[in-house]
Amino acid sequence: MQTASIRSWGLPGPFQHETADLSVHGIDWRRMPGHVLAYGNGRSYGDSCINDGQSLLLTRRLDRYQSFDESTGLIECDAGVMLSDIIRDFLPRGWFLPVTPGTRFVTVGGAIANDVHGKNHHIAGSFGDHVDSLLLERSDGSVLNCSSHENSGLFRATIGGLGLTGLIRSAAIRLRRVENGWMKVYEQRFGLLDEFFSINEWAESSYEYTVAWIDCAARGAHLGRGVYLAANHAETGDIGNRPQMPAAPRSRTIPVTPPISLVNRYSLRVFNEAYWRRAAARREFLQPLLSYFYPLDSLLEWNRVYGPKGFFQYQCVLVRDARAATKELLGEIAGSGHGSFLAVLKTFGDRRAPGMLSFPRPGVTLALDFPNRGRDTHLLFERLDRIVQNAEGALYPAKDARMPGALFRSGYPALGDFGQWKDPRFSSSFWRRVMESE
Repeated sequence: MQTASIRSWGLPGPFQHETADLSVHGIDWRRMPGHVLAYGNGRSYGDSCINDGQSLLLTRRLDRYQSFDESTGLIECDAGVMLSDIIRDFLPRGWFLPVTPGTRFVTVGGAIANDVHGKNHHIAGSFGDHVDSLLLERSDGSVLNCSSHENSGLFRATIGGLGLTGLIRSAAIRLRRVENGWMKVYEQRFGLLDEFFSINEWAESSYEYTVAWIDCAARGAHLGRGVYLAANHAETGDIGNRPQMPAAPRSRTIPVTPPISLVNRYSLRVFNEAYWRRAAARREFLQPLLSYFYPLDSLLEWNRVYGPKGFFQYQCVLVRDARAATKELLGEIAGSGHGSFLAVLKTFGDRRAPGMLSFPRPGVTLALDFPNRGRDTHLLFERLDRIVQNAEGALYPAKDARMPGALFRSGYPALGDFGQWKDPRFSSSFWRRVMESE
């Protein structure tokens, strides 16, 4: 055990922890001081993976495969196995993740704890929909197998439970068949937010994966313009003479953190205008799978471009009058002078996620990154919060670093049921902030 400063993806910290590497034989994490929390690869944007002043259980090196059934795609593995590991080892064998977030550098345990979602939620649901079972170690020393048939209440609390029900040791998840490493992509540029909803209604009936980039700097007649991207896995006949598995894209690294954020209103306007104009009015093309799902993974340590103060991601889901609420959000953001290179808009369809605290639900979800400009940024978020609450919506805990407790409680009505399954030794900076601050 040792003391270490460990950060999340968006917050620079410093956050001090007592840490224990669970791969070291003989470590009894129950002897660690204070509250404990599992920590995988630290890709949560805010403080849901941080336990400042308390203890972290490092799971990254719990990375063994235990079994794989080639006939069903059921893989059993340790919680520290990365999604990138699964893709590397099983995509060449014709298997892929049933649901994936926008980065592959996430552990299986983290994907379950945050019940991550992807571009195909309207068809496949969230990551938790494809977890057959998991092994959970509690602070009282019990080790429980949890599934929809065994310890089912604890199972539903652990999926999306932010690591607060105990230590996920391993899990069994179902992969899906694919024929190759290519995606058949449809791209369409649109000029108004209403056009997004029209395209989306058609695309969700024809494509498994649907998402749009939004120009959040556009105002007036251009408010809500963007680029729609839909895709299906390519079949063998689609790829012609191309190799079954295209070469992985070369990754570059942001080597240092600049003294100030490189993301500002001027760079945003230039980037967003150029991105919108370079998109095709309408086209279809083949794209390597890794490039389609994980464009940001090709730029390692990209969070450094936001400078030493870090950044916030604001991801919400809007339920009531979602179309009008989306337009109101975009208008507020454009008028504020704040903005994001990455502004992602999609709908969840009618699928409800399986976890008690899962974020996905029927509605529209919008995700944006904002450089930390201090008070001005927080005042903008307060205005956005009111729109989200009026739309009976919620913010995504895996992306959050500042939501008020009242908004968390109103957005997660199963919170009361969840409380009976929370392990009393497990906590996080996020949990203490939203549950004890008021």
